[in-house]
Amino acid sequence: MKKLFYLLATAISLVSCGSTYNIQGSSNVSTLDGRMLYLKVLDEHDFKNLDSCDVVHGQFHFSGQFDSVRIASIFMDDESVLPLVLESGEISILINNTQQTVSGTPLNDELFRFFNKWNQLRNEQSELVHRHDQAIMDGSDMNRVVAELNAEAMRLSALEDSLVTSFVTENFDNVLGPGVFMMLTQGNIYPQLTPWIEDIMSKATQKFKNDAYVRDYYQKARENEEIMNGMREMPQPAANPVTPPPTPHQLGSPAR
Repeated sequence: MKKLFYLLATAISLVSCGSTYNIQGSSNVSTLDGRMLYLKVLDEHDFKNLDSCDVVHGQFHFSGQFDSVRIASIFMDDESVLPLVLESGEISILINNTQQTVSGTPLNDELFRFFNKWNQLRNEQSELVHRHDQAIMDGSDMNRVVAELNAEAMRLSALEDSLVTSFVTENFDNVLGPGVFMMLTQGNIYPQLTPWIEDIMSKATQKFKNDAYVRDYYQKARENEEIMNGMREMPQPAANPVTPPPTPHQLGSPAR
């Protein structure tokens, strides 16, 4: 009996240790010194406080327990500084004037490898604008330049689409897939049923479809699509509404 009790106690101890996080951060951004940072976790559709700490001489630290692996974010006041995955292990954060990185655990390493590739493509896309402006200053043949830049823009756009789609689909069944899906869609004015979203949902696993954010976004996007196509009536406004419901024209407007 004593041996059985010892084995159970050991198992419980191992489970408990598996649900702890330790985040060590450093920054050379002077404006962060003395500021309070908040560790918030995504719960359904909102970020909720889990921990907080002060930045002292460029150093900050979070530690504690959590019930499940999930997407989190470091906030300063109401502004998100950077996303991360809350998972067991020693998580390292570096914040400086040129980059923000999270490393040390499997999902965080994978997430920030993706971010690095994504940011590289975004930087190359931004560089096209500088190349266009430089060509004007150099008196180049703009018909030729514009054709070349358009071709390059299409190539980079295709690479970005492939990168994002591959990452989400390869991570359907962990927090990275729904997390990146949320990051890409939360800036939309209203949930929209774009070709990219339809493609993702056609490939999605049941676990991905059942994620709270994904499920809610997709349901609302389909409802908005039906309103735009005249297949569903606009919801009736409540008495003294604070915000009027979107019009079909607004639902059809591109995201900004």
